[in-house]
Amino acid sequence: MLAETICSAVSAAGLGIAAVTAYRKRFLAATRIAAYSLVPIGLVLTGVVQWVSDIAFRPSVWLGFGLLGLAWLLFMTTRAIERRGVGTRKERKAAAKTAQRDAVAPAASAPSLGGGLPAAQPQAKAKPKQQADTAGEDFSDIEAILKKHGI
Repeated sequence: MLAETICSAVSAAGLGIAAVTAYRKRFLAATRIAAYSLVPIGLVLTGVVQWVSDIAFRPSVWLGFGLLGLAWLLFMTTRAIERRGVGTRKERKAAAKTAQRDAVAPAASAPSLGGGLPAAQPQAKAKPKQQADTAGEDFSDIEAILKKHGI
């Protein structure tokens, strides 16, 4: 009964504000305010407010909401674990071997990851002629790629 009284008072106040807004020649805003203010009294007259108040004060209903929340939490946890790719130890090892095997480019003679010189040994400086040769090789690789794609 208290909820119905509160909803009726809110609707009456909203209609009063809508009347003042219409008096100020803001008819579009007044119509929108009137529409919002009629919603609470409409909910009372349809019985929705009584239904919600019956649900709110039953412990069994709150237990049901708690179980639904727990189910949702379990679903989201399993989805997060699936996304991270955490599996059994065998699955992780198989994935690591596949990733290592796929790290080699089809035409490469060495793996593209970790195939460089050790960090402790600095690279010897190349002679100017060798630098020119390697630059030419780089362009030949680019030309081969362009020819492959028909450019």
